[in-house]
Amino acid sequence: MLNLSPLFFTTVDDESCMHDELDLTSEQRACIASARSDVRDCLRSGIPRVLKAGGYTENVPKPRFFTQGSWAYKTLNSPAQHPQQADVDDGCYLPMSFVSQTKRPSTAATVFFAAAEEALKPLVEKNSWSLVTDKPTCIRIVIATFAHIDIPLYAIPDEEFALLKASMEMRGYDSLSEAVNMAEQDIWTALPADKVLLAHRECNWKPSDPRPVKEWFLGEVEAKGEQFRRVVRYLKAYRDWSWPNGGPASILLMAAAAPVFEKRDRRDDLALLDVVAALPTQLREGVNNPVEESESLTERLGNAGVEEAAKAFEEFEKVLRGATDAGSPSQACIWMQGKFGPRFPNEPDRVKVVSVAATISAAPATAGPSELVGRTKAG
Repeated sequence: MLNLSPLFFTTVDDESCMHDELDLTSEQRACIASARSDVRDCLRSGIPRVLKAGGYTENVPKPRFFTQGSWAYKTLNSPAQHPQQADVDDGCYLPMSFVSQTKRPSTAATVFFAAAEEALKPLVEKNSWSLVTDKPTCIRIVIATFAHIDIPLYAIPDEEFALLKASMEMRGYDSLSEAVNMAEQDIWTALPADKVLLAHRECNWKPSDPRPVKEWFLGEVEAKGEQFRRVVRYLKAYRDWSWPNGGPASILLMAAAAPVFEKRDRRDDLALLDVVAALPTQLREGVNNPVEESESLTERLGNAGVEEAAKAFEEFEKVLRGATDAGSPSQACIWMQGKFGPRFPNEPDRVKVVSVAATISAAPATAGPSELVGRTKAG
């Protein structure tokens, strides 16, 4: 049997692996981080300015921002092929006095979107970015051919924001801005759990809180180890190579993989195989949001999409199992590149030949502590 794990992940600095190839370059990450900072600064000053110019003369607090999604989970992959882009979600939170009278006023969401878009226009024009305003749940700014920033807009009742402000001041911060910059995680957990509303272009306001999913996923990584996070990234890499557009959503892949993942000692190939083998059944039986059981994640794909994905993962299992059972490392690399593209290294000399007994022993009898990674990896 073959051990393909060194080509999936390694901590040896001078050896390539797919995990490293999935990372954005340091220049790309710096570009995204700089753009995100500029967008935040623009909205902090711009939204209050636009709202005041529109007649909201009372104190309009500066918005606060919380990164969510794959950037926060550290599962963000670089784009596999055109027209894919790295997606960075940066939630914008604002307690507005004109939404405090009723729970979901019909006009407030429209005003929020309009104010944010108006505030962003000068920055977008200055940098030759593109402002996309037809997404129902966010404002999208395309900052480069390889990345965009999505800005979902959230509202918290004014009195809840006052409690949030007091909570941060108790932590010793001189200002809200300092708290945002220095202790974003603490601020995130201080937000009220049952009062977060997402502005929606078509439905006005929808109860939506991204914190529980983030906390769930990070808890899964803490319990299962970094190998689980890597497997999720491999699943997304396969998805992105197989579906130039669409395919199973990242949260669906995360939720479907979590209950069937089993740690395999230094064998990312087998850990991935375990999950891929179980995914068709998981998808066909239906996968729910792990923090909201009433929400079906597979329904978003529709019956045809679910069956397409299930069959694709069945085929993926055959190829991956065939690669680990193959007698030729060169053939195994060719098969893996067929499922992951050129980001999987074609280096058959680094594939190890192992015994069946060694393969079986890679599965721990009991759950162990989270693994220690030899070096810090981006993504």
